[in-house]
Amino acid sequence: MNRIGLMGVGAMLALMVGSSTLFVVDQRNYAVVYALGEIKEVITEPGLKFKLPPPLQNVKFIDRRTQTLDSPETRPIFTAEKQSLVIDWLIKWRVTDARQFIRNTGVDLRNAEARLSPIVQAALNEEVTKRTVGTMLSSERDKVMQGVMKRLQDDAKNFGIEVVDVRIKRVDFAATVTESVYRRMESERKRVANELRSQGAADGEKIRADADRQREVILAEAYREAQKIKGLGDAEASSIYAESFGRDPQFANFYRSLEAYRTSFRNKTDVMVVDPSSDFFRVMRGGSGAAK
Repeated sequence: MNRIGLMGVGAMLALMVGSSTLFVVDQRNYAVVYALGEIKEVITEPGLKFKLPPPLQNVKFIDRRTQTLDSPETRPIFTAEKQSLVIDWLIKWRVTDARQFIRNTGVDLRNAEARLSPIVQAALNEEVTKRTVGTMLSSERDKVMQGVMKRLQDDAKNFGIEVVDVRIKRVDFAATVTESVYRRMESERKRVANELRSQGAADGEKIRADADRQREVILAEAYREAQKIKGLGDAEASSIYAESFGRDPQFANFYRSLEAYRTSFRNKTDVMVVDPSSDFFRVMRGGSGAAK
């Protein structure tokens, strides 16, 4: 019985020792084998692997997948014109050299992120201070990201890290300057609106002046044409009168007398004191005297 028990204990011990020498490397991880505290081997290929039992050798795993680091805190960054901006960012990174990574940051990914964050912030400061608020909010955001990316790639190699991507999520004014910026924007828009109104009023006056000038020209031209037509009509009428009067002088005298009557008695209230026997009333008296 004792012999069987000893064999069972021995088998269990052998199983435990054997199992401690086997480990599985997942394709998402690096496996780092330590021998007495020193890195003996970095295993990058997935599968079942062997090592010596503890404490002779131990194994630790490092995630080799792409990691995301968001800006841990919001710090104001000053632009070229000394305006304070708040920038939220993120970076994508992964471990490419496990041995170098462990020597600089250990196996904890949070240690690496703590080292990367100030580098990102410093690179952002360097890029933003070269630019104005306008370019940061519009056209040069991509150039800023490219500059930060280059700086990070150079520094991250020392940690065994590859920076895959850099993104600026948000660019905004700091709370201390937002209100003053809004006031300036409102003032600028009012100024532009006033300029547009003034320009519109000036254009309106110009259009009205042009219209009045054209109206005067048209009226003058119409009056000139009317006077010309009237002159032609008067000339033609005079010619007709002259021709008619030349043919019948007696009728001409009769017609002139009628015109004189019409002119003299135009208003009902007019009063004229004239001798009825005068030649002026000759036509009214009729008879043979009128025809002479």
